[in-house]
Amino acid sequence: MADTSQGPPGVPGTPRVLRAMNDRAALDLLLEHGTLSRTRIGKLTGLSKPTASQLLARLEAAGLVVVTGTSAGRPGPGAQLYSLNAQAAYAAGLDVNQHRIRAAVADVTGAVVGEFELRTGGRGAHGVVRQVGAALDGAVKAAGLTRGDVRRLVIGTPGAFDPATGRLRYASHLPGWHSPTLLEELAAALPMPFEYENDVNLVAVAEQRLGAARGHADFALLWNEEGIGAALVLGGRLHRGFTGGAGEVGFLPVPGTPLVRQVTKANSGGFQELAGVQAVPRLAREVGIDTPEHPYVEVANALLTRAAAVEGDDSRYAELLDRYAERLATGLASLVAVLDPELIVLSGGVLVAGGEPLRARVQSELADLAASRPRLVLTAVPESPVLRGALESALATTRDEVFDTSR
Repeated sequence: MADTSQGPPGVPGTPRVLRAMNDRAALDLLLEHGTLSRTRIGKLTGLSKPTASQLLARLEAAGLVVVTGTSAGRPGPGAQLYSLNAQAAYAAGLDVNQHRIRAAVADVTGAVVGEFELRTGGRGAHGVVRQVGAALDGAVKAAGLTRGDVRRLVIGTPGAFDPATGRLRYASHLPGWHSPTLLEELAAALPMPFEYENDVNLVAVAEQRLGAARGHADFALLWNEEGIGAALVLGGRLHRGFTGGAGEVGFLPVPGTPLVRQVTKANSGGFQELAGVQAVPRLAREVGIDTPEHPYVEVANALLTRAAAVEGDDSRYAELLDRYAERLATGLASLVAVLDPELIVLSGGVLVAGGEPLRARVQSELADLAASRPRLVLTAVPESPVLRGALESALATTRDEVFDTSR
């Protein structure tokens, strides 16, 4: 790690800056490993025992680390074990759709300490502001905290807020969220800084931090639940596009379906019509599986879960997977031709339901349709991925603030 040799005051390389670099390295190690001894921290950072001791004393005095016990299993007295002080900071995330708002609060280690779900239906900006506040308060109360304890909030919604106008785009199905004054009203009502992000982008954040895309700087994520969307990570950063609409692949014109015009008014497009959840019941009936058409999401998930389980024993379900995989690969081929990603993560309830049998078929179809052959993997964050991504995004900024000991 950094050498704390002397240098001119107030410039990079001075003891204060180098100590802060060492502090952050140690805090990141504790975040990764959970609990470490002073000796282990010294070895992992390359710091001497006296310097590591001073570092830990400094971080303990700052309320960032705590002694959590002693090591056992070796002769002699046990070494003190250090962990992050989970109560040093809290961050919150919201996952919004047209039916409900899910809220959660996490401590600085990433552990979720409070959750709440609010069924919604109100219209107008004032109704949305009240709903956001009520959902946040529910999670904060469940955590035994107050709003003032939460340092940052990230809100995930379908569509994207246009940076030029501040208005939500690509999500006409989300009532009350399109007011031009909404962001100003939220800022006035919330006591902490907040950010907003597309829900599928937050799923990609969760996969990049915790899941199947860890260690990958270039990948795409295909989301398929109530709607089809994608997230694009290029050079390690989310690519949002000029209006925030990068990844709205549900609007993509594709072979096999009529052109959809005025797609934002229709809230649909070619790829959505070809491979959205509504297509699965129709495909099932075409191959001889008697099934209702509605509700789309529940029926599609049940059909694909069943298909993944019995496809080797029932040719109808195998054919359902074949046909649906071809449709998914048709849309993915256009994305691959433009981006040439190293990896594509498949996420969302419909793709999770199809599991490995569906993934393998999409991989095979894509090899025939696309010039490059990215690796397809299933999500490693199947539970509440939008909410998890919101928390990870909020925590990243919170940690940068709280772990900075240079001030």
